[in-house]
Amino acid sequence: MPADERFAVRRESARASVPRPLTAAPAPAGVPLPPGLALRGRLATGARRPETPRGSGRGGSGSPTPRNGRGGGPRRAYERARRAWDRPLTAYYVILGSSLLITVLGLVMVYSASMIKALDISKPATYFFGKQFLAAVIGGGLMLIAARMPVKLHRGLAYPILMVTVFLMVLVQVPGIGMSVNGNQNWLYLGGPFQLQPSEFGKLALILWGADLLARKQDKRLLTQWKHMLVPLVPVAFMLLGLIMLGGDMGTAIILTAILFGLLWLAGAPTRLFAGVLGFAVVIGFVLIRTSPNRMSRLACMGVSEPDPEGGCWQAAHGIYALASGGWFGSGLGASVEKWGQLPEPHTDFIFAITGEELGLAGTLSVLALFAALGYAGIRVAGRTEDPFVRYAAGGVTTWITAQAVINIGAVLGLLPIAGVPLPLFSYGGSALLPTMFAVGLMIAFAREDPAAKAALAMRKPGVRWKTMRRRVKKRSSGER
Repeated sequence: MPADERFAVRRESARASVPRPLTAAPAPAGVPLPPGLALRGRLATGARRPETPRGSGRGGSGSPTPRNGRGGGPRRAYERARRAWDRPLTAYYVILGSSLLITVLGLVMVYSASMIKALDISKPATYFFGKQFLAAVIGGGLMLIAARMPVKLHRGLAYPILMVTVFLMVLVQVPGIGMSVNGNQNWLYLGGPFQLQPSEFGKLALILWGADLLARKQDKRLLTQWKHMLVPLVPVAFMLLGLIMLGGDMGTAIILTAILFGLLWLAGAPTRLFAGVLGFAVVIGFVLIRTSPNRMSRLACMGVSEPDPEGGCWQAAHGIYALASGGWFGSGLGASVEKWGQLPEPHTDFIFAITGEELGLAGTLSVLALFAALGYAGIRVAGRTEDPFVRYAAGGVTTWITAQAVINIGAVLGLLPIAGVPLPLFSYGGSALLPTMFAVGLMIAFAREDPAAKAALAMRKPGVRWKTMRRRVKKRSSGER
């Protein structure tokens, strides 16, 4: 055999002896290949992995692609804030945090605003602060108790609280037992420096009793009839209003009327019925204001910028002076000028004016933001619940706190008449602080009763979390590290 032929035969035999790479057989139509076999097939056919451009990996100089196709910057921050606000425990933490911040800031401002007033009546500078601090401690205990109580127990307390409140409000009008403060016969003397205003507890009593009444009627489907919606809710509310007006406290009567309208609105009162009750209340209020020179003088002080030569509108004008002199960040804690006898009620009705003078616009806007957060969280609790009692009670408490805050701040700003109501959780006054803190505890309990919030709180318990982690850890063999 020639040499060329022998060389060709050897080359063919050598090629045949070299093992060829495995290639994937063509799969039938519609049947996917296993991942490993498909990869070997791609390597065998010479397919290459797409190259990654430089700078696009970790540590590269290129900009990474946003996750889930979302843009970065403000939009991502907005999405995170929205997801955080939609969490089950958001309302619980907002109610708890905002109420505690308002109460603590109120204690600081009561001490700062009442020092000169206490020294003027020959008392220690901490006289009013000590009483307010004691009321805040007792109120904190009431808030904790209310937050831990089940909803059924709150409903069970509705009638007892209403009966005790009505009894105390009747007792106020008995000569020799009731006390008159600033022309209002609405106080009971408890001994020593302590007094009690039962009308403040009337707000809480109307909310609990009205919420229980409307919830029971809704369960029986009776709220579609106007007589069941009005009776006995409106007569009992008018009875409380009459007892309050016997003492001359127009401000508390306005708040109680706002609570009544809030309950009717939540119950789905028709527009004609709602407008009729509102018109009747407006007529009664006009008559009461028109027949009282004191109330007419308060109405005339709306929007004034300086007091009358005869001394009228003194408090309203100096409240505006205090706010105007505060500037952006105020004159500092304790540096108020108006509390040195110029402003008659610096630690009660007009404490917001002293806050504006000492903390400035930043301080007043912070207080407004805290009240707005508390009100929005209350609306969220009332809107997300399936329990009618919780909806009515949470809506009533939210109406109470927000309406009273608006009336107080509006009077300080000169936009509303001076009604003589304190700023909730902020102004001096234990009789107003105790039922308000109990009502805040009521909303905390309602926020905890949400099913999603219950599950989230249960997951935060140490025992539950430890058991959950033990389930997630896989058992490993003795030789595995």
